[in-house]
Amino acid sequence: MSQNEDDAPDAREPLPRLSEVDREELLRLARQTLIQYLGAGAVPSCKTDRSALLEQRATFVTLTVRDSGMLRGCRGEVVARQSLIESVINMAVAAATDDPRFPVVDLAEVPGLHIEISVLSPMEPIEPGAVEIGRHGLMIVKGRNAGLLLPQVPIAYRWDREEFLDAVCRKAGLPLGTWRSAGVQLYGFECEVWGERD
Repeated sequence: MSQNEDDAPDAREPLPRLSEVDREELLRLARQTLIQYLGAGAVPSCKTDRSALLEQRATFVTLTVRDSGMLRGCRGEVVARQSLIESVINMAVAAATDDPRFPVVDLAEVPGLHIEISVLSPMEPIEPGAVEIGRHGLMIVKGRNAGLLLPQVPIAYRWDREEFLDAVCRKAGLPLGTWRSAGVQLYGFECEVWGERD
């Protein structure tokens, strides 16, 4: 997952939830992107007449192996700098080709991958005691270190609040418990998350 350490949290109000049609269109587009980019180095057109897909939104695209559920790639952005449709296209490419934890996805793997999209709300400062498992994602920043975990991660690992806070410290390369320290910036956000139906 990618984020820039100089990204300033966005203070705008969260945008309305997407329709089922919008969600299905973005999943279709993400899969089409993987096929076209990995096969021919091209990406689909960003043209759309759906206004919700033209709003600036920050997204993450997560790829997992359908049979095992194992992570295959996940990349995203913290601050909305492009339209939702452009973000999904670009993060699909990044998840497949630019997650340093994994080799680049091969075109032959794509049929066996499950795609999940997370659309982030604007980030806001949050107190550790206000973090709700299943509702909030977290980003921690201290100096040049920054780390982010999506709200679905603590559910998958069955973490409680303190385990989640420690895990986001670990993600940032910080010692466990750093979230208790002075000079730490802790941000919370919510996500609209959906994936392909297997």
